[in-house]
Parts: sequence; structure tokens; C-alpha cells
Amino acid sequence: MSDVKKIATRESYGNALAELGKLHEEVVVLDADLAGATKTSVFMKAFPERHIDCGIAEGNMMGVAAGLAATGKVPFASTFAMFAAGRAFEQVRNSIGYPKLNVKIGATHAGISVGEDGATHQCNEDIALMRTIPGMTVICPADDVEAKAAVTAAYEHEGPVYMRFGRLAVPVINDKPDYKFELGKGIVLREGKDVTIIATGLPVANCLEAAEKLAADGIQAKVINIHTIKPIDEELVVAAAKETGKVVTVEEHSVIGGLGSAVCDVLSEKAPTKTLKIGINDVFGESGPAAELVKKFGLDADSIYEKVKAFV
Repeated sequence: MSDVKKIATRESYGNALAELGKLHEEVVVLDADLAGATKTSVFMKAFPERHIDCGIAEGNMMGVAAGLAATGKVPFASTFAMFAAGRAFEQVRNSIGYPKLNVKIGATHAGISVGEDGATHQCNEDIALMRTIPGMTVICPADDVEAKAAVTAAYEHEGPVYMRFGRLAVPVINDKPDYKFELGKGIVLREGKDVTIIATGLPVANCLEAAEKLAADGIQAKVINIHTIKPIDEELVVAAAKETGKVVTVEEHSVIGGLGSAVCDVLSEKAPTKTLKIGINDVFGESGPAAELVKKFGLDADSIYEKVKAFV
């Protein structure tokens, strides 16, 4: 996939915010001293009067965002996932979730692909944390097209939204004329009858590549992209599980509490199915080049192919 266009979803986030700002004057962007890294600097250059740098005070930033939302503004509070979901959890829960305020959280630098920053900054727990907050919508886009669509959908949705973006450039896979982003709806990227691979975020492109390799071995894998982890597309998950009889979930997140857990919650209740969860296995990340870490933690195409083949 070397000739495929690649862009980091954090870049897409910054570009989408700037476009949204042109259309809607009530959009306000907040960041916690990381405008260059989260790419909110793109919005800041275009609309300096609607950009607020809250400094390294993420909890306070969430409180400011809540206050702005209460006055009718649509704030996008932006920082690294570790600080948005981790450090500011109480403020997100109590000041945004509890009063059901219209705050959008843009969390960049999620997962092990943060690379050299190491375990302290590689948040593999954010989806789990945000899923537990009542009424919180959780989105993890797979590429540039999806990330931009997610920002627009988050703006249009009334209520709190958590969006997860990455630092590493990933292939653009959704640049098709019929692509449609709908909150709570998964997308079938490839049909197959032998096993269903359900993925979110960065590994989606790798799962498509793994499916190609499986096809060469005579294994037809159905590949589903779940961009909205909450609310999850229960109908699609159940139908796919019944059709193929085996399910594999793939995520750049802990196998505890993330996409895998969300899928298993659905299947255990509505269609018990043999399931394999591929993700970060109850360990912290480590420092190293992003691509090497993706491989080490088994989220590259070859590793996914090997695991799915052994499972089937």
C-alpha cells in the first residue's frame, strides 16, 4: 500500500475544524497548549478570536467548554487522548456528560502509534473510559475522509461526543463516491462467508490487506469498519456473526473495554459467537518508531493475517 495516499487523522481534524468554522460562527475551539500537535492551529490561524488556549490545564478546559456549551456555543475541546479521557475524566463525566452538554472532544495521539513518546502518552484506555459515560457518543475514524465526516457529524449531533484521532499517517481507504458517514452505522468494506473481521481506526486498512492474504489461502473474510463504537451498529454485528459464525475484532486499544468488549456485549446477548479480540493485551505501550510498535503489538497486516488464519 506504499502508493496509497496517507494522512494522519489529527491533520484531518484540524482541516475539518477550519472548514466548519467558515460555516458556523458558534463553533469555538479550545486546546491545552498543544495547538501545533493537535492541528487546531489551522483553526487558530483562520479564527483567532474563536480559539482559546487554556494552557496545560485539561480539566479546566473541559469546564470552560461546558460553560461555552451552556451559552449556545459549540466547543471542540482538543488535546491528547491521554489527557482528554484520562486526566480530565472527572470533568468530562460531571461537567459535560451529567448535564448532557453539547461539547465535542477531539482527542489526538491515541494508541501505541504515538511512537517515541512512550507508554505515558500512548492512551489505550480512552474508548473504555468514554464508553462508560452515559450519553457519550464515541467515534474512532479510520482515515482522512472518515475523520472529516466525523467532525461534521459530531457538530450536527446534539450532545457530548468523543472523537479519537491518531498521530501516524494512515492510508485513505474511504475515498469512494458512494461513501456515507452515519453515526451508529458500521460499513461493510469487503464481503466474506468464513469469518467476520470488525475493526476500528488505524488497523482498518491493515485488516483489508490481511483479508487479501486470507483470500489467497481460500479464506473469505468479511471486513467491517465500525467508526462509531457507541452507539454500536448492533444489527450489522449480529447479522455478520450469524452469517460467518466467527468474529475477530481489531483495535489499536486495550482488548478490555474497547471495540472488542462492545462487540462481545452485543453478541453474548443476541447471537453468541466464537470471538477473537486483537488489540493491546493488558500491557502498557513502549517507546519506539510507530510502525515498528504497530508490528510488535500485532496490529500490522501480516500479524492480523496470521492470527485470523490460526483462529479460522
